Amino acid sequence: MPGENLSRDEARERAELLSVDGYEVVLDLRSAVEEAEPAEGPRTFRSVTTVRFRAAAPGTATFADLIAPSVNTVTLNGRALDPSAVFDGARIALDGLESENVLVVDANCAFSRTGEGMHRFVDPEDGEVYLYTQYEPADARRVYANFEQPDLKAPYRFEVTAPEGWQVWSNGAEESREGLTRRFAETAPISTYITCVVAGPYHYVTDTYTRGDLTIPLGAMCRKGLAKHFDADDVFLVTKQGFDFFHEHFDYPYPFGKYDQAFVPEYNLGAMENPGMVTFREEYIFRGKVTRASYERRCNTILHEMAHMWFGDLVTMKWWDDLWLKESFADFMGSFSQVEATRFDQAWVTFANNRKAWAYRADQLPSTHPVTADIRDLEDAKLNFDGITYAKGAAVLKQLVAYVGREAFLEGARRYFKANAYGNTTLDDLLSVLGEVSGRDMAQWSRAWLQTAGVNTLTPVVTCDAGGRITELAVVQEGEALPGQPGAEAARPHRVAAGLYRLDTDGSLVRYARAEADVAGARSVVAELTGQERPDLVLVNDDDLTYCKMRFDEGSLATLRSHLGSVTDPLARALCWSALWNMTRDALMPARDFISLVLAHAGRESDVGVLQMLHGQALGAITHYAAPEWREQGGRVLAACALQELRFAEPGSEHQLTWARFFAAGATTEGDFQLLRGLLEGSARIDGLEVDQELRWDFLLPLAAHGAVDEGVLHAELARDDTASGKRHQVRCLAARPSAAVKDQAWAAVVESDALSNALVEATIAGMQQPSQRALLAGYAQPYFEVIERVWAERSIQIGMDVVRGLFPALQDDAATLAATDAWLASHAQAAPALRRLVLEARDDLARALRAQACDAAAAG
Repeated sequence: MPGENLSRDEARERAELLSVDGYEVVLDLRSAVEEAEPAEGPRTFRSVTTVRFRAAAPGTATFADLIAPSVNTVTLNGRALDPSAVFDGARIALDGLESENVLVVDANCAFSRTGEGMHRFVDPEDGEVYLYTQYEPADARRVYANFEQPDLKAPYRFEVTAPEGWQVWSNGAEESREGLTRRFAETAPISTYITCVVAGPYHYVTDTYTRGDLTIPLGAMCRKGLAKHFDADDVFLVTKQGFDFFHEHFDYPYPFGKYDQAFVPEYNLGAMENPGMVTFREEYIFRGKVTRASYERRCNTILHEMAHMWFGDLVTMKWWDDLWLKESFADFMGSFSQVEATRFDQAWVTFANNRKAWAYRADQLPSTHPVTADIRDLEDAKLNFDGITYAKGAAVLKQLVAYVGREAFLEGARRYFKANAYGNTTLDDLLSVLGEVSGRDMAQWSRAWLQTAGVNTLTPVVTCDAGGRITELAVVQEGEALPGQPGAEAARPHRVAAGLYRLDTDGSLVRYARAEADVAGARSVVAELTGQERPDLVLVNDDDLTYCKMRFDEGSLATLRSHLGSVTDPLARALCWSALWNMTRDALMPARDFISLVLAHAGRESDVGVLQMLHGQALGAITHYAAPEWREQGGRVLAACALQELRFAEPGSEHQLTWARFFAAGATTEGDFQLLRGLLEGSARIDGLEVDQELRWDFLLPLAAHGAVDEGVLHAELARDDTASGKRHQVRCLAARPSAAVKDQAWAAVVESDALSNALVEATIAGMQQPSQRALLAGYAQPYFEVIERVWAERSIQIGMDVVRGLFPALQDDAATLAATDAWLASHAQAAPALRRLVLEARDDLARALRAQACDAAAAG
């Protein structure tokens, strides 16, 4: 829609002109429960917004943002404006501004099915309707008229009329109630994208946090259908531990009053940091048995969002270029606080193995960018919620703590909050305070780590004398050439810990020496380790202090092939696995060698989160990186190993559950399918393995994909689990069936229609794209390139991203698909930059897969 994609330049000009004094937003949501669907157009609700703002230059013009099917009236300073003349579907033109202005907009806004704006969900289990809002980066304008940019902060008052029997929440506490209408307390000055309304017959639990004179009312909610699974006590435990940690270290009391946390259906994100009203995807409420890693992930998300109350909500970036000022810090603080304040004291292991894998992948794509990115407009902003902004930024901050010292880092944060409370900042504001407290040259550090793209590789070079003592341990640093990326090949300054490991008499690999050193330039010597005995294994980024791809010398690599499972330290072991996976992705290690390492050593992995990551990587290696002629054989070997480990695992353990899911995901033979059917029907049993409803769906997906169960079985399973979660699972399984008619139906459902919700679009695509069905899916490769520009233009950006990413013909991994991708890019140079970025990223993944397959084929001899 014209005007929907706000540019940075437009936002800058508007911020120079306007200051916003406050909003009053009145919403009538009673139409959410009307049984009859509208005869035409979307279901709507009434939204009346009053904005008070000042203009630095009276007589000038500006615009307000609103995406709505229709506008009833627009009044500026008592002057009625013709909606048909001033509203174009995305913007309201405002001219003749005075020094002080009052804008009133009465509009009919649309309920959403895409998770953007005011999302409306009907629970299939009981027919109840649930609403919630999600705005980042710029979808508040789908619910009320506003100036949609982060640096035009203002206080908000919300008034909501809702159906009888509903509860309603917003950022502020409920202040008064009259009939069906609630009025909420005025907020502190905040940005549009973190305002929030949640409404419906939610199950609601309360608690209280106290610290000295500070009292914070706590709430947690979910759909009624999930109430029996809702472990609110654990949510509140983590919440209180987080508040203790952040109050102790930030020395700035939580500034937004109450603290509600809503677990909502069909959510596009993991969570969103709306002050006083945090929203989470409801999958964090576990319907069946899950591993400790799932609870750790939920804990991390709760603490990540809580860190945003300071990094992002209290102090906010001026524009999305500095998105990292909130996301990198929250990602870092999530793990930092987990380790120090909760039962998940090994969170840095998860960070090293999981979060940084996301960062390393993103930082090697052609779309990589500095942590401080060049964000030209809102479409750019939407795509920059990526592994660089989150995980690389967090890794760089972890190194910064090692560089300036923990206390200097925290003192810098404290000063930053106090100096910029309720304001907006840029990179320079943070660097100045960190330089002040640390005495370090933050400008140089920033240039190296925040303002250049790419990841460096660190490799040890060990020289020993005839007596087996180290005469020199050098660290060689290399950069990768990335077209158009500043500083990608530059050597960066690193603070590393180099660790030496040896095999003990009991067969374990233990560290016997460690030295921290500054690594800069192409080659640096760790002098402190001179004279140590020859190591069996060298880790040049021990303890994961810096952000790099770690390589091994030949001796270390030989040790890992035989003894990786014997590394006693969980973090060191995770770092080894991470490095080996990077070598596989970089076509330096054949996929079959990585699979062999998983077969030999994954059974000894104690950290279940690392084990789950290894399982995903092993399946990825088989699907994308193994030579096509070996793929089937490798898959059978992997499934056989998974079954063996499943049978050997401790009955009832989380490791047993993890191996069960891995076995199902990799099942390939009739014997595998027979066992899965037997476990579902009860005719087969593995001691200690409880096949709950979630695990039943995990077993049904591969059976459906290989034609081992029919549509009737899947309909019967939905009758057994007639819930929102059950429906998503069933849709995925139905789309997975090996039938041309099924694939045509799935394609039409997501490409030619917008009837499905965001959650069901995601489930349909996931079901359609089965690695075992390459031949069946081949016919969709060319149509993909014919439709994506239309899909991007017609659908919301979230759905557009899901379709463009999810339907790319990655399983048609051959030179012809690569050539077709290049041809589309060459002939669509003027396509939307965000769309081109998605296709470029998919093209890079495909080219990487082909290089890895060639490496694997060469290993076959």
